[in-house]
Amino acid sequence: MKISYDKEVDAVYIKLIEGEHQCRTLRLNDEIALNIGKGEKLVGIEILDAKKVLANGNIPNVLLDNIQYQLA
Repeated sequence: MKISYDKEVDAVYIKLIEGEHQCRTLRLNDEIALNIGKGEKLVGIEILDAKKVLANGNIPNVLLDNIQYQLA
């Protein structure tokens, strides 16, 4: 997983699956969009107006609970 922030456009992108993917975009609202790839897998999440959406300019702590991962 990779989380990136573009301060010029105030957007956060959370890439859940590495590599190039053909995706369709599912908009949840004006600020949040999901990128859905092959097999209906969630590939990434885009958050526009990130400072407003993520706690009024204060990026909150992130807790990953019960996440399994595999080292490359």
